[in-house]
Amino acid sequence: MRTVSGGPKGQPRKTVRRRVLSTDEIVDGILAGDRTILSRAITLVESRNARHFDQAQDVLSRLMPHTGGSQRIGITGVPGVGKSTFIEAFGKNLTKAGKKVAVLAVDPTSARSGGSILGDKTRMNELSIDPNAYIRPSPSSGYLGGVNRMTRETILLCEAAGFDVVLVETVGAGQSETMVAQMTDFFLVLMLPGAGDELQGIKKGVLEIADLIAVNKADADPAKAREAKREYSSALRILQPSSHHWRPQSIMVSALINDGLDQVWDLINQHRTIMENEGEFTAKRARQQRDWMWTMLRDRLLETFTAREDVAGRLKALEADVLAGSTNPTAAVEEMLGLIKTPHA
Repeated sequence: MRTVSGGPKGQPRKTVRRRVLSTDEIVDGILAGDRTILSRAITLVESRNARHFDQAQDVLSRLMPHTGGSQRIGITGVPGVGKSTFIEAFGKNLTKAGKKVAVLAVDPTSARSGGSILGDKTRMNELSIDPNAYIRPSPSSGYLGGVNRMTRETILLCEAAGFDVVLVETVGAGQSETMVAQMTDFFLVLMLPGAGDELQGIKKGVLEIADLIAVNKADADPAKAREAKREYSSALRILQPSSHHWRPQSIMVSALINDGLDQVWDLINQHRTIMENEGEFTAKRARQQRDWMWTMLRDRLLETFTAREDVAGRLKALEADVLAGSTNPTAAVEEMLGLIKTPHA
């Protein structure tokens, strides 16, 4: 791997080759809490390079006994709700209480350029320099659910590195937010004051999987915030909760003045205690492992199938035909599925 560093003004930039780490070095470094090695390990598991896959799986396999001990919290919200401000204030509260906090901030990837802003770390200036916090921005790469395709693996790496709380900030994709709920223990939805049209427009599915709705920026207009809280509370009461032992609720908070964030943490801990006492916590983690298996199987099957030379060539031709309108999508898919039955040397 290479990193490029710039020299003094007028001097040519130098290319520096980073030494490739062995699996032992990566595993030992993560268990020792080395942030640099943790970052390189995350890059390794996120890589689509076939050469990195085997080492990444070896690293994960050896670290598995050291995972599972964190509070996994998913956080989403509508644009402009103040997710980064909330996470910074919430994370600082936790580190002050002696917790080690990892933030996985997934940035949206442009469908046109493939690039992403990756600005969450710069929006959390104080938390990013906290010695008990670690922020990892990653591009979603167009992956559904507002998460990166390797977010689950990244959670495991952070747990093995000793982090007590892992916050997964999603891009707020809306329809596919169930993805983050399938990899976390608690799902927090941030909303703005003044429910009204916003309540009408919010996806029912998001409310169904929310463990808590927090109306942020309540200090700006307390009256509107109280009305929004009542609206969301009413909506939650008519929905079937995902657990028989936990009734989601709506509260008012203000990340800007750090008001109500302690209540959020108290509710998260109450939820954890109830889920553990009722046996739901272990069952949920087990279901998430199963869902992860099926998600990875679908991804790997698609990658393996489309990588075949005979498939890749025909796929491009069919894609062009569909764009031109000479073939309909259903017929194109049926033809591609027919190739599955074709022996491939």
